[in-house]
Amino acid sequence: MVNLEWYRTFKSVYKNGNFSLAAKELFISQPAVSQQIVMLEAHVGYKLFNRKSKGVEATEYAKLLNNLIIDALDRLENVEQGFRAKASDANRLISVGISEHLFSSLGSALIAEFDFIDFTFQENDALFELVNAKKLDFAIVTKRFDTFDTNIKKVGTIKLIMVASPNLEISGIRNHIERMDLFTIEGHLNQYKWFSHDARIPHIKLFWLHVFNKKRPSMSPNYIIPNEYEMLSAVAENNGVAVTYNCNAKEMIESNKVQLLWDAATMPAEEVFLISRKNEALQPVFENIANKLQTIL
Repeated sequence: MVNLEWYRTFKSVYKNGNFSLAAKELFISQPAVSQQIVMLEAHVGYKLFNRKSKGVEATEYAKLLNNLIIDALDRLENVEQGFRAKASDANRLISVGISEHLFSSLGSALIAEFDFIDFTFQENDALFELVNAKKLDFAIVTKRFDTFDTNIKKVGTIKLIMVASPNLEISGIRNHIERMDLFTIEGHLNQYKWFSHDARIPHIKLFWLHVFNKKRPSMSPNYIIPNEYEMLSAVAENNGVAVTYNCNAKEMIESNKVQLLWDAATMPAEEVFLISRKNEALQPVFENIANKLQTIL
């Protein structure tokens, strides 16, 4: 099988007459250069370089090989450079950080807007640190960060709601929810099977705190599925309930894949922000992403 990296390494060694200089040019180690040349020699069946006191000397076979491949390699490198140039203009590769639990509803919406995106999954503080360290262009977070070097813009709000499987009988508990009979509601909820995206059940704890004024819920989750979208998919196909962000469940509720069980008025909304480092070249893209997210939220 042809390995283009062998030929790229061969070209650099042939040009520089030295393994160390080739390694520096290619940003790889000298042993890696030596290994690739050895593998290429084994592949073509001829010795290509003779070692000297200062560097290496190309054999006649190396000169012949160079004449045969140099035009093709130059064309390939021109294509590569052209691709990089295209990716650095209006359709440049951008890096976007987001929680994996919000990717399906928010992050994936950006795919239709941009040709090149490198997504990173982390949570709020880690995403801010990556933006601050210039390792990410943008991040979508649910926590406000105000620093001198950071652009930040509120793009909407999200809220925790409770959803149920489509075939689960919930008319009885809905009547109790309308009357806000919290004691009876909690008793009903304890009888259901529960799904959570996290073993620490942060969404459920927050819901219980704001709705029942209790620090800990009186139930334990039956199933832990560490991705909120996949968790909702499991709820849709089985019998049970879950607490999730409204933006994640919106499409499933509208298509009757899950039922909205409880949108509690006492459950506060969370603000969603877009952040980036201050950079004039990134500003048009920042506004484009912000506008897209605002239409969703």
